[in-house]
Amino acid sequence: MEVGNTTRVTVFVLQGLSNNPHIQIVLFVIFLVIYLLTLTGNLLMLLVIRTDSHLHTPMYFFLSQLSFLDAFYSSVIVPKLLKNLLSKWKTISFLECFTQISLVIFSGATEACLLSVMAYDRYQAVCHPLLYVVTMNKKVCAGLAGASWAIGMGTGLLNTILLAQQDFCGPNLIRSFACELPPVLLLACSDPYISIASILTTMVVLGLGSLVLLVGSYTCIILTALGMNSATGWNKIFSTCSSHFLVVTIFYGSGIFRYMTPPSGSALEQVLSLQYSVVTPLLNPLIYSLKNQEVKAALRRMLARKLRLTF
Repeated sequence: MEVGNTTRVTVFVLQGLSNNPHIQIVLFVIFLVIYLLTLTGNLLMLLVIRTDSHLHTPMYFFLSQLSFLDAFYSSVIVPKLLKNLLSKWKTISFLECFTQISLVIFSGATEACLLSVMAYDRYQAVCHPLLYVVTMNKKVCAGLAGASWAIGMGTGLLNTILLAQQDFCGPNLIRSFACELPPVLLLACSDPYISIASILTTMVVLGLGSLVLLVGSYTCIILTALGMNSATGWNKIFSTCSSHFLVVTIFYGSGIFRYMTPPSGSALEQVLSLQYSVVTPLLNPLIYSLKNQEVKAALRRMLARKLRLTF
């Protein structure tokens, strides 16, 4: 479509991970397995938390929100990636591309909020145990979860609408396997100042803001643990919080570097994108199930019930 003397891009081409057909087939199998395991792991976490009354607590309520989000986030990225690995023409329409960008930002922002809320929940449980039931009641938990989803949705829409105002007049090759804001922004032929300012503001206010809340919560938790004389209490606190801390480290380590550094289309950027959009949603349920005694006990109870019903 031409606007004046400028041709406006209506379709983008995703560069993908490799042009070698044999490598593409291998990658297709690998990412298909990862995707199926991601869906299975996260949906299993949802099922266990929902069916086991021992896990009907604020901590596991927020964990169920995270599991649902991870399954959703993986479904935004991986199906299109799998399709392109087997396709000769790796195109994506303007509308589909910007929808994917919006959902990626939405998922990342919502996860940042949920991780902060989970850290706050652990802070209340460890530092104010006597008031925990009152402070983290069902209404408060629902409000915090709803606010996380609302902030994520608003952040995704705002940044995508501002990006869509840019002029894209070619080239239309996205140096990535998915539509993400940094590589698409490289293709804008108009001044991208507003979009850059928007995403940087988002990262500072939401990204660093939620990180400060996380660090503050865990600092208080560690100080409380250090003041305990009981080794049992110390071990219980760190067995509960270590899983969450590991998830936070992986999420922020890759996400902040990806969005806070100038895009270049390098192989490192591709690896980081794969980590937080494909690998992290798989790791989260594994980390929480393998490092959490309550979840493992709930899984055993669920399997035992299934066996009794079968035989």
